[in-house]
Amino acid sequence: MGTEFEVTVSADTSADAAALPAPRAAVGPGPVTAPIPLPAAVEETWQRRYAVTVATADLTIVTGVIAATVVGVFGSIFNASHDARLGSGIAAFVLIVAALTSLRAWDERILGTGSVEFKRLGRAVGSSAVALALVGLLFEVRSIRLWVFVVFPIIGALCFLSRWALRKFLHRARGKGRCMQPVLAVGSPESVADLITRTRRDSHFGWEVVGACTSTGRGLDDSPAIDGVPVLGDLDAITTVVGTGTHRVVAVAPTPGWGAPRLHRLAWQLEGTRTELAVDPGLMEIAGPRLHITPVDGLPMLRLTQPRFTGVRRVLKHTLDRLGAAFLLLLAAPTLLAIAIAIKLDGGPVFFRQERVGVNGTTFRMVKFRSMVVDAEARKAELAAANEGAGPLFKMKDDPRITPVGRWLRRYSIDEVPQLFNVVTGRMSLVGPRPPLQSEVDAYADAARRRLLVRPGMTGLWQVSGRSDLTWEESVRLDLRYVENWSMALDATILWKTVGTVLGARGAY
Repeated sequence: MGTEFEVTVSADTSADAAALPAPRAAVGPGPVTAPIPLPAAVEETWQRRYAVTVATADLTIVTGVIAATVVGVFGSIFNASHDARLGSGIAAFVLIVAALTSLRAWDERILGTGSVEFKRLGRAVGSSAVALALVGLLFEVRSIRLWVFVVFPIIGALCFLSRWALRKFLHRARGKGRCMQPVLAVGSPESVADLITRTRRDSHFGWEVVGACTSTGRGLDDSPAIDGVPVLGDLDAITTVVGTGTHRVVAVAPTPGWGAPRLHRLAWQLEGTRTELAVDPGLMEIAGPRLHITPVDGLPMLRLTQPRFTGVRRVLKHTLDRLGAAFLLLLAAPTLLAIAIAIKLDGGPVFFRQERVGVNGTTFRMVKFRSMVVDAEARKAELAAANEGAGPLFKMKDDPRITPVGRWLRRYSIDEVPQLFNVVTGRMSLVGPRPPLQSEVDAYADAARRRLLVRPGMTGLWQVSGRSDLTWEESVRLDLRYVENWSMALDATILWKTVGTVLGARGAY
């Protein structure tokens, strides 16, 4: 879920059987059993409706933009006859629809979650544009360049925006418990409990664990349920439970006694059904470009590459950070000046400077707009008993040290804008782990110290995932996920999500 890695064995999408026979033999050592005929109840009609909606939106955009081009909406830009525009339009429509279909850009299993949906859409638009360019070159159609460099980018941009809007509606529904995929969790009681926690925390992913089969047939402390999810049996009961047709996904978490033969047998039994098999490889918080599947004599091996903290991509990140920070400072200069005057009128200095720990343990002076009274640090000891923060953090929702102006600044994270100066000087990044205090670093466990391998950031996964509402463990986990899986695409996603988080003032105090 989220940036975690999953090995997913997708079942065939052929029609489901009409009736459910008697329960089959348990999944375990022995002869290979036949596929499980599941009833139609396992189908999620909302998935098909959503896929149809996405496809309809795409085709509407493609048809509308091409039709507008053919009838001459772009005017003199296209120096071509109506017949030439019509021929190019028909070719463009056929190519882009063929690309969307062949690249499975409407596959319901990838819609609404993750980046695969947008990658396939981008490849479809890009490949069809290249194909049209080759056709134009072959028939010496001069106006084809405008189709490739104007019409197709417009189609791609509108389709991206359309899918993003539809995904927002889907996420809103999932936040209310609708449009979810029922999941059967398989594993030890501890691993099942962890899976339940993660699916509830990442509700946008669309998984809802509704049942479990554990190695003991019971939950934690021999209870009949795990976090409210009923335990339906042990590992030998999986086939019978899946045969009820109430689960869309079987998620296998680490568990003793569950090896490759049993996993193979379960995968074969799910063939011909609409139930998918997902396997947790046990590599926590590692995903994306660091994971590769390498077959060794038919055995798929997960090859884990080392994270890269140097190189061209890092230089590019630092360059974009500094240029972006400088541009934002120039753009926001009048507003920053007005805020500085308001803080000064409130009494005391405009800026608050504090020593923080940066990359590789080096320290620097982080600058923020002052949002507290001048003697806030001296009064901190008096409020120790009211601390609501977890771990070494000190947090209070109604901190009496915050000034009236500071409360408004904190609500929308405006107090952190001066950190752009730290980004310009190279001590911070726009995106990265939260900059810690030395006292926090002194309390770090070994794993948490990996946060210091990269520059701290003004925003990060912690910012877009709850901010001050997160526990200490959750903030560390998110920072480590960022360190392990950094990419330019991840930075762009976090920056995009930061805008909505700040404007919504979620988790800020």
